[in-house]
Amino acid sequence: MGIRLSAPGLVCCAGGGREDFFRAALRGDSGGIVPVVISGERRFLVGRVKGFDDPGGGAAFPRGFDGRIYRIAAAALEQIRSEIGQAVADFGAERVGVCAGSCDNGSELSLPAHRAYFSDGAFPGGYELRFQSAALVADFTAELFGLKGPCLTAATACASSAGALARGAELIRAGLCDAVVAGGADIVSETVLLGFSALEAVSDTLCNPFSRNRRGITLGEGAAFFVMRRGDAPAGTGEPRIELLGCGESADAYHMTAPRPDGSGAAAAMTGALLDAGIKPAQVDYVNLHGTGTKLNDGMEALAVEAVFGGASPPVSSTKPVTGHTLGAAGALELSLCWMAIAASPAAGQDGAAPPVSRGALPRHCWDGEYDGEMPALRFAGSRGAAESGGPENPRRPINVCMSNSFAFGGCNTCLVIGRGVGNV
Repeated sequence: MGIRLSAPGLVCCAGGGREDFFRAALRGDSGGIVPVVISGERRFLVGRVKGFDDPGGGAAFPRGFDGRIYRIAAAALEQIRSEIGQAVADFGAERVGVCAGSCDNGSELSLPAHRAYFSDGAFPGGYELRFQSAALVADFTAELFGLKGPCLTAATACASSAGALARGAELIRAGLCDAVVAGGADIVSETVLLGFSALEAVSDTLCNPFSRNRRGITLGEGAAFFVMRRGDAPAGTGEPRIELLGCGESADAYHMTAPRPDGSGAAAAMTGALLDAGIKPAQVDYVNLHGTGTKLNDGMEALAVEAVFGGASPPVSSTKPVTGHTLGAAGALELSLCWMAIAASPAAGQDGAAPPVSRGALPRHCWDGEYDGEMPALRFAGSRGAAESGGPENPRRPINVCMSNSFAFGGCNTCLVIGRGVGNV
């Protein structure tokens, strides 16, 4: 039984919808990354989503959900409102579930509340422990649309929304749901910025994945959601048939924050996703890398790609210089680019259906072109450094199957494979 993915609803610093975001990714446009000052003195570059600071924007939200993260999530969910409504009409609210991922635990309320506690000795009136729950994005989504099916949260750091999509697939495969709203949302709070800074992981310049000149991550925020449906159910829209083909997950069990340096854990997740999909590595047309721009992540991910694809790697790219690292939302947001790359490409045997695939049809790898020679060579999509890093990408190749990698603190690895309906699922 296949699992169909609707077109995504999304918001990030690179655009407030699919078209803007995809065009920015094709150009490698990092214009949405802006300086942010924290605590009056600390300056960080952040992929900040504009226009969501006004509390009045949440006037129609369920009671208690009045934070910025919910306004960002709602803007993404609004773009797929018709698909959610169609799923409820087709299956009933009890058969439509929610799986959401986030790293945020109510920071907009919990940070001021704890400051009040430390200064006054008591929390503000009305503050409750549940406001620190990572489950609030999932709860908000279910309440906003009246969904009565299982409501699950994935809180696996930077793999959270990718894990949410994997959990949604499990609910459908197990027959517990006929459709699932799955994805994630995250914001860049003061705690997140200062925490990553304390780890010496944040770059003072734009992140530069896989370059020998990289200096760390650039943080970002956003939201992305899909409606997942049983493949044998009517789609309800005129969208292209793009399916979640396979999911792979692994745990390094190596270090609290650092990945396993040899990339074996990441490679296991990638291989697991291919096995789940029933496809061979050679069938993958593009890989969206986790690509944070840290020495540990880039090194192990390059080794993992080499282990899975050998010397025949498809075009790859990291799009975090366009969005910033959106943490718990990153998996769903980057899978959105894979969905759009497939949708924009003619299917095999349909050369007249759309313009031939060119270099600009894949999200561009954004960097300075100075490849780190200590890592295995990769084939970067649309990059001026492609020749130095493994040769030019394969031109005019239809994009039928894409892989998206999400690797998190603690060695929590999730890989998703989507495509036009090839494979097992």
